[in-house]
Amino acid sequence: MLTSEDNKRLTQVGPETPLGKFFRRYWIPAAVLEEIRQPGGAPVRVGLLGEKLVAFRDPDGKPGLMKEHCPHRGASLAYGRNESGGLRCLYHGWKMGQDGSIGEMPAEPADTKMKVVLKHTAYPVREAGGILWTYMGPADEMPPFPRFPWMDRPDGQLLVVKMYQDCNYLQGLEGDLDPA
Repeated sequence: MLTSEDNKRLTQVGPETPLGKFFRRYWIPAAVLEEIRQPGGAPVRVGLLGEKLVAFRDPDGKPGLMKEHCPHRGASLAYGRNESGGLRCLYHGWKMGQDGSIGEMPAEPADTKMKVVLKHTAYPVREAGGILWTYMGPADEMPPFPRFPWMDRPDGQLLVVKMYQDCNYLQGLEGDLDPA
């Protein structure tokens, strides 16, 4: 029987937990591409490794994944306006790019240094096998993107499934492996 402390160490995946730091060292599925198929469509909320994020595809077709809440006043970017080059917060109009840069701050002076100093949390993404993949770890330790054979299957031969399980990852894994 695990102690409560050991259970937390094995199941918690937030940014500062041992397992959270471990999982962030790999490319992981973030969203199903079908959810963000429409360029310029509404952002989609994504819960991943204890973080609240939004996935989107800008009008130019470039995908992005970033923290859900605007760094300025915390408004949800799930309601943001999807524009070329990023999401614009509906509260004060700050525009966050797919790389986390803050391109526009309408209520600030044109020469503000805040654009250079502030950066929104955004993660690199890749599209493959009907999935939007992301790497959430240290940029200087990013591994090569995996190339699983099934990623190159034609649309008619690939089925991507997204499931919600109301449990931690280890309970879900154990349930999948339990033949009883």
